[in-house]
Amino acid sequence: MVRGALVPLRGGPVLDLRGPSELGERTGDVVRWLYLGSQDDVGYLAAVLSDDAAADSPTDSPTDVAAAGAGADRWALLRDVGAALSDRDAGLATMAVGLVAWHRSLAHCPRCGAGLLVEESGWLLRCPLDASAHYPRTDPAVIVALVDASDRLLLAHATQWSPLRFSTVAGFVEPGESAEQAVRREVAEETGVRVGAVAYLGSQPWPFPASLMLAFRAAAETTEVTADGVELSKARWFTRAELSGDVDAGRVTLPGRTSIARLMIEDWFGGTLPGE
Repeated sequence: MVRGALVPLRGGPVLDLRGPSELGERTGDVVRWLYLGSQDDVGYLAAVLSDDAAADSPTDSPTDVAAAGAGADRWALLRDVGAALSDRDAGLATMAVGLVAWHRSLAHCPRCGAGLLVEESGWLLRCPLDASAHYPRTDPAVIVALVDASDRLLLAHATQWSPLRFSTVAGFVEPGESAEQAVRREVAEETGVRVGAVAYLGSQPWPFPASLMLAFRAAAETTEVTADGVELSKARWFTRAELSGDVDAGRVTLPGRTSIARLMIEDWFGGTLPGE
């Protein structure tokens, strides 16, 4: 079962996986089952919960989850504990969170308003009136490790983040542009820095609710930084010594290890930085 971006855990942490027959009275909270796939002849399902059950979603801190006894049933945000999960559990949780979010957001046909029917084990919603097919959405977004000629890394603070948090610049790909064009536009709009060469690094599903993060490393052609004041409240260049010192002193908080942003920062840094 999934509650928003919350996943059930037991000590480890590992996903608290249970068969439908093991849920007891909780089966009454399930609106529909979604098929996630199989491994070693075991099939896995995600449950879309009723609105009342989904609203009743206590969260636990990662520390609480890690300390939970075996068999405990606890809920935690996937972005907080994803890095601690096994590859199988992280894959199942990411798929479940994204698919459930889509089902909860799309109940009616966007063309005519009719209630949609579930097909293909939850991977297709079809309108009973006009037969239009609707598939899970994925919104491409870019995230960039921008490095200048002095090998400094640009990190920024988004307006909605906690005061000390810094990360790499990111933004959604807009209609009609390539991912590389989106990198140049986002960096220019949010920081005023002009981007030169852009190289693809990798990608990460980010189901909050439906993004695919496309990671790039880019070379800065200018170094003057002006945060836009809307998306970003500040942005600055860091040397490795400056970033390490600020993180050690608690002046800067980096993104969690679940995020590809953390991998990009540590790849540039050349090693592991402290903090979760």
